[in-house]
Amino acid sequence: MPELPEVEVTRLGIEPHLLGQVVSDVSIRQPRLRYPVPDDLAGRLSGLRVEAVRRRAKYLLIDFAVGSLLIHLGMSGSLRILAADSPAEKHDHFDLVLGATILRLRDPRRFGAVLWLPHPPEAHPLLAGLGLEPLGAGFDGAALQNMCAGRKTPIKLLIMDGHLLVGVGNIYASESLFRARIHPATPAGRLSRARCERLAQCIRETLQDALAAGGSTLRDFLHSDGSAGYFQQQYFAYGRAGEACRVCGGKINKRVMGQRATFFCPRCQRLPSGGKV
Repeated sequence: MPELPEVEVTRLGIEPHLLGQVVSDVSIRQPRLRYPVPDDLAGRLSGLRVEAVRRRAKYLLIDFAVGSLLIHLGMSGSLRILAADSPAEKHDHFDLVLGATILRLRDPRRFGAVLWLPHPPEAHPLLAGLGLEPLGAGFDGAALQNMCAGRKTPIKLLIMDGHLLVGVGNIYASESLFRARIHPATPAGRLSRARCERLAQCIRETLQDALAAGGSTLRDFLHSDGSAGYFQQQYFAYGRAGEACRVCGGKINKRVMGQRATFFCPRCQRLPSGGKV
């Protein structure tokens, strides 16, 4: 699934082609995505000018004067900027037509979403309960410590909880915890302020490094220009079960936590025995 860096790279890729453009039409070839695509989008959007292109968690928001178009890439979706006469292929389900240019959603698994949100979009149920943005000014060690306080939840599951902290998916949670040298099963409430400061910094750095590398390319995900991301070449933990740790030479382990594969080095990321860590 595209995670926060991939969605942000997509936003940066499509934004210059959308800002200030006027919608001339909408093409819906497959309305049955994760949620039904509204069949009145053409009537709502035609003639409207794109005011902004934003990201909230893993959702993209294309803002107009009277509302916002919400797009979620699901498990395998991608957005491309193409010429308006580009022929549609099998999994090309939605086009936003902007004169000679189109924004096209390709979604082989159809777990994505295209929805219309009236102002304010943040009040919509999909957005209202979202947590802090890890790259936002409000996220730091103190904020993370407040999230962790009194919780026995494993720290990996806590930082992946979108009601607390958005956009830190499985890949970047594993990588951030490795950088911070924290075992993923460590109870969140046992992390000291210093460790929370370190982990918050590592989450930000991991996401920023992934952005600089164009994100990670997994399965069907490509950027808006058809290019791939390369952050997977920098992984220290994720997907490296049985391989040598790039820091200590030990073996990367894999276990399932919260129904997700979790990768860690038992030497570099020791599980604490008691007290604050």
